[in-house]
Amino acid sequence: MLTVCLVLSHTQHMKLCLKDIVINANPALPPLSLLVLHSLLCERYKILSAVHTHSSVKSVPENLLKCFGEQTKKQSRHEYQLGFTLIWKDVPKPQIKFSIQTMCPIKREGNIARFLFSLLGQKHSAVTATLIDSWVDTAIFQLKEGSNKEKAAMLRSMNAALGKSSWLVGSELTVANIVAWCALQQTGSANTVPAHVQKWLKSCENLAPFNSALKLLK
Repeated sequence: MLTVCLVLSHTQHMKLCLKDIVINANPALPPLSLLVLHSLLCERYKILSAVHTHSSVKSVPENLLKCFGEQTKKQSRHEYQLGFTLIWKDVPKPQIKFSIQTMCPIKREGNIARFLFSLLGQKHSAVTATLIDSWVDTAIFQLKEGSNKEKAAMLRSMNAALGKSSWLVGSELTVANIVAWCALQQTGSANTVPAHVQKWLKSCENLAPFNSALKLLK
């Protein structure tokens, strides 16, 4: 179970307050996109991170136990803007809660990734946001979970899009790129992709958050 605690200040001068977001994830299927997003959020916010193991899991590889790096608490808890507590648990799909007692969880990696990426403050038009959502969904349902025919069709679509732009949907990194990159890594398809997709993969891996997540697969 991956547990994430997040807090944002409402104004620049407001005293920071830490609240909990809980994400459950199975160590047998590490949610790479959430780990990439954790690294990106660390570049923007002051984050308190921790990793734990639920009793439903017998063992967790050492690299997953240290997937947030070495954590050192140097300030009091309330001075952090975001808090991530990762708890590995035996669950079928990742899920997230903001208020543990009252909120229904958000399930599936794509939906959680959308939420976490929104914390980075990127704004899009309705058309662009729709295109991003479409890429996220097809990355999960076709590239990661689909048949060989569906995966091949997705790769053709990606190759066509990346032949016109450095990133999926526009000229900057979006959650669509993160989820699609992670789906390729998780399915072991990264070594058999068309030319434009291969170039895009290298662009992603030149960014530290992707490179760190990639190490978890080794």
